[in-house]
Amino acid sequence: MTISRRDAMTGALVAGSALALTRADRAAATPVEAASGTPATDWKRGPDNQRIADLGDARFLNPLISGDRPDPAILKDGADYYMTFSSFDSYPGITIWHSRDLINWQPRKAALTKNIGSVWAVSLEKYKGRYFLYIPVKAEPNSIFVIHADSIDGPWSDPIDLKLHRHIDPCHAVGEDGSRWLFLSGGDRVRLSDDGLSTVGEVEHVYDPWRYPDSWDVEGFAPEGPKIHRRGDWFYMLTAVGGTAGPPTGHMVIAARSRSIHGLWEQHPDNPLVHTESAAERWWSRGHASLVEAPDKSWWAVYHGYENGRWTLGRQTLLDPVEWSVDGWFRMKGGDLSQPIAKPRGGQALPHGMALSDDFRDLKLGAKWNFFRPAPDEASRARVEKGALVLKGRGKAPVDSSPLLLIAGDPAYEFQCDIEIAPGGTAGLILFYDDKLYCGLGFDEKRFVTHQYGIERGRPENSFGRRLTMKVSNRHHIVSFHLSGDGGKTWSRFDRGMEVSGYHHNVRGGFLMLRPGLYAAGPGEARFRDFRFRAL
Repeated sequence: MTISRRDAMTGALVAGSALALTRADRAAATPVEAASGTPATDWKRGPDNQRIADLGDARFLNPLISGDRPDPAILKDGADYYMTFSSFDSYPGITIWHSRDLINWQPRKAALTKNIGSVWAVSLEKYKGRYFLYIPVKAEPNSIFVIHADSIDGPWSDPIDLKLHRHIDPCHAVGEDGSRWLFLSGGDRVRLSDDGLSTVGEVEHVYDPWRYPDSWDVEGFAPEGPKIHRRGDWFYMLTAVGGTAGPPTGHMVIAARSRSIHGLWEQHPDNPLVHTESAAERWWSRGHASLVEAPDKSWWAVYHGYENGRWTLGRQTLLDPVEWSVDGWFRMKGGDLSQPIAKPRGGQALPHGMALSDDFRDLKLGAKWNFFRPAPDEASRARVEKGALVLKGRGKAPVDSSPLLLIAGDPAYEFQCDIEIAPGGTAGLILFYDDKLYCGLGFDEKRFVTHQYGIERGRPENSFGRRLTMKVSNRHHIVSFHLSGDGGKTWSRFDRGMEVSGYHHNVRGGFLMLRPGLYAAGPGEARFRDFRFRAL
């Protein structure tokens, strides 16, 4: 059976298969209320009042994992699920998250400790009892690396350079004949050796992706993020096109299938399967999808998207229910994902997420804290001692100090910390996009230093000396600073406010998010005690 649907951009009626639904059809087909604007239910709250997806009533509300968790790579390993994300210039990088029900996730350990460049969309696989991570990096030159381990918690091997300098977004796949492959951006692939640690032969072009109408508002064609899944007699390839950011309607998910890993690839009759059709929707620029089977044998798609008006939070991880048709095709049925969705059944619900507050009894590098673009010896700068994070100063300001950063996934929050500096040193709290775009407040023993637009702007007098408690509030992009000399019993407001809605990729590039953190610069060491975070 065929039906007609109205093209999202042109308004013209076009023919499609029975899987092609209007927005009203999709809303009626999903276990949510009418798909529009504001969710009917607010999020549940977890550690530090952070929002979590599981509503506790057999439903969940996206994002699955809030904050900058882009390009999700997911692995089903028996009753366990593992997922990781692009970590870019943050190290330790490629933190592995663990779930047993697809809804509740806990961070474990970081797989990559050596800085090999800016880490983009990885492929996480298990083959014959061994775990593999194929890692594209933006560096000089760009390349794709592989690391491997016998346990998901490592130890992971040193990175091996596969010398693939013209591609990103690898996806490991095994053919019906047992051959191993990396599918790559642009519809290309290359064969892997039997051990998966080197390539065999040259890169070849095997797939021409479906292309959207020229009238659509996109960033660019940019076929990327191929994900290969085998189900029954078919191989399915999901690809992202339209550009990762730019217009909210740009990024999208398309699919094709083949009886063989070697093609030919047949386009899905209802491409695109996921596409933000209007800037009024809750989730923008949705793409980089993978398929995964839940404990109850239902199927789901995991991908990323920007939250409406909240580019500063980066691309967050989303979960979309999948329905299979009798002809072997599938569709996503969650609509714009603005409403609660019935959870998959079965599995075990682990406590979700983690507290961002820190008493510094131990140093949670990788699972919680990351250095930005660290030098090889960066980890030696930090230690915990008597309930304090002791951080050796480096550089003169956040631009060259390799700050320690967190990922915060709420649109409003505050964080505070007791800070003590050495003579001549500088330290403070920041909101950091990258080394060219950040804001915050620091101090030395005589003066404060304000950071704004990635520069140091003012040096008002510091009457607190070498120790104070500082609080930063980010309330929907409005930033304020408060100071205390008595451990937070009383506060005074610092006379500098900021607005940070432009601290994001479409202004600066880099695909990052605005992250809370701390830094120490200059001579000596700074001591950070009682770091407290709370979502508002």
